[in-house]
Amino acid sequence: MALHHEEPDRCPMQISFTPEFVTRLKDDLGLKDEDFYNPHGGGNTYVLERILDQDMLLTSVGWANSYYATELYSEDGVSYTDEWGVGWKNIEYETRFGKGRYTEIVGHPLADDKAVESYQPPDPNRPELYVETERVIKEFKDEYWIVGVTVTTIFETAWALRGYEKTLMDLALHPDLIERLLDIPFNYHLTAAKKLVQMGVDMIWIGDDVGAQDRMLISPQTWRRFLKPRLATFISSLKSINPDVKVAYHSDGNIYPIIPDLIEIGLDILNPVQPRCMDPEKLKKEYGDKLCFWGSIDEQYTLPFGTPAEVEREAITRLKTLGKNGGLIIGPTHHVQLDTPLENFWAMVNTITGV
Repeated sequence: MALHHEEPDRCPMQISFTPEFVTRLKDDLGLKDEDFYNPHGGGNTYVLERILDQDMLLTSVGWANSYYATELYSEDGVSYTDEWGVGWKNIEYETRFGKGRYTEIVGHPLADDKAVESYQPPDPNRPELYVETERVIKEFKDEYWIVGVTVTTIFETAWALRGYEKTLMDLALHPDLIERLLDIPFNYHLTAAKKLVQMGVDMIWIGDDVGAQDRMLISPQTWRRFLKPRLATFISSLKSINPDVKVAYHSDGNIYPIIPDLIEIGLDILNPVQPRCMDPEKLKKEYGDKLCFWGSIDEQYTLPFGTPAEVEREAITRLKTLGKNGGLIIGPTHHVQLDTPLENFWAMVNTITGV
């Protein structure tokens, strides 16, 4: 109902978490389930999503699954190289609720120009990549909205392979090389997304971070030259398989200049709507008849550092504005982090669900 711009009995909700917050949440709920949790939806049991009465289950295929792949590739639990050849290292950080780890990229297999020509990416047609999706659809299709995740669709995977600075330089100086580089993740994730649609997911979630706090990371003109045509092909290819499939696009930060472009190429849902980068009410007023929104609960201040009353007030505001006449899937603008107080988390959940 929400995605058809109709106001449902309650706003649909989706929340993901970092693995460290999952440990705290499981303890708080008295759960003994210790299965691995990937916030992108790769290998989950979906115990938490179901207990919290969420409305969407994520099932992920693609490079983004490498973010938390320490268990898969690492011998020492600290450093690893994923199947794409990208090198990672776990970096420890500390919060008032304990220590956590984030993975940071430390190795780029395509840093050398010649490597771009000979690179062979992983095979997106491997049957084992879709076992989880098959299970999720079989077990939960009738009860939940199933989202096929192929985020880090083009730009983020490309710069992980090549290196961030080199990729930005290539956009300006080496257009032929960048075209070849961008096609590597584009072709992989499009193959995966088409397979997910054929299997019966309700939505495909694509996207790349192209926004900073107050402007875009690259110029709108550069985005339109290199990324827009590929995204247009991506969306049209999926909708040619199933015209009813919904497509969501993720970018952190301020991406005001390209929102009309995203609408033009057929986007249905914009994620995550960071309220300290873009004004949610302005977005609703200007684009609410053409776009739906997903996210919008502030992860930069309100959820980790605000009071429960501030969290409740923000959730109510989003429900009354972005959620007016439908068009909203509400949730945090990123995975809930280790630094989030549990009382703030429950204030958000209970306000949304009406508990």
